[in-house]
Amino acid sequence: MNDEVMILLGTKKGAFILSSDGRRGDWELSGPHCDTWPMNHVVADPATGTIYAAGGNEWFGPAVWRSADKGKTWTHSSKGLAYAAGETPVKTVWSLAAGHGRLWAGVEPAGLFVSDDDGETWSHVSGLRDHPSRPTWQPGGGGLILHSLVLHPDDPDQVWVGISSAGVFHTRDGGRTWAPQNQGVRCDYLPDDQRYPETGQCVHCLVMAPGVPNRLYQQNHCGMYRSDDGGVSWQSIEEGLPSSFGFPAAVHPRDPDRLYLVPLNGDIAGRYMPDARAAVWRTGDRGRTWEDRRAGLPQKNAFFNVLRQAMATDRMEPAGVYIGTNSGEVYASRDEGDSWSRIAEHLPVISSVETLSVRS
Repeated sequence: MNDEVMILLGTKKGAFILSSDGRRGDWELSGPHCDTWPMNHVVADPATGTIYAAGGNEWFGPAVWRSADKGKTWTHSSKGLAYAAGETPVKTVWSLAAGHGRLWAGVEPAGLFVSDDDGETWSHVSGLRDHPSRPTWQPGGGGLILHSLVLHPDDPDQVWVGISSAGVFHTRDGGRTWAPQNQGVRCDYLPDDQRYPETGQCVHCLVMAPGVPNRLYQQNHCGMYRSDDGGVSWQSIEEGLPSSFGFPAAVHPRDPDRLYLVPLNGDIAGRYMPDARAAVWRTGDRGRTWEDRRAGLPQKNAFFNVLRQAMATDRMEPAGVYIGTNSGEVYASRDEGDSWSRIAEHLPVISSVETLSVRS
């Protein structure tokens, strides 16, 4: 068996890579990469295998790192990753998405950049920050960050972004103009008569169902939602979950009805696993019903959480599911979430988990 699976980890002290063959039984860890810069998101372009890492802070500045040899060597660039003079400087890069020959980057303070030369240089997508709602955008607990980037698989002009806490926005013209897409999403932290504004929702994670571009799933600060019309409207799918609060969401690589979540015990109750017992929750019917999967996960003293970009699936058969915790552990399931094992520990705080599957 010559299949290869790589788990790409963004942490507070650099990028790490876990590698295994298609059996996914034994894992080899490499890192820290990227000179131990804080890395918010590490992704791979499945078309080329190139790995990109997004991060930085007030000390280093923002940058996107790139490796074309599976993490052995890295270069980085921040050329063009800046707002106009007089604006609050870009602090860090929070999210990446590669597709249609372009590389997109979401930053803090919230904004969007794009590269047409593999991350060597960047251009500001000014249309998003020109939106009339921009003066009302407020930072969430993690800052005013653009953390979710979803590309349409067939139409290079369509992009969705999630901003905490401004909501979901969508462009149909490559970024020149944007429309808010938050209809039906609650803001429980606002007065009763103001809980469904046009913008201001605290989206935590936005993902697209495989093979169904109009179906989006959203984990929000105030509930879990599904859209079947490309984000125009949303309906709650949180019934049956132990909490309406959590951070990550991950879709199955082939089944558009299957989704994975990690609900926490609440936004003001510690933000750890409910009853300190770890579980990944799974639906197979678009959120109508949910089941908790716990075998192999800690069932006492689990006072950790899983951050917004720290859960992913791979493209193997059966699909693998992976979570990284803020206590530096990585748990893996190679049977679509039925059972779990710990495959790494004692790492820095894990900000993101993504995968690269190479089928022979």
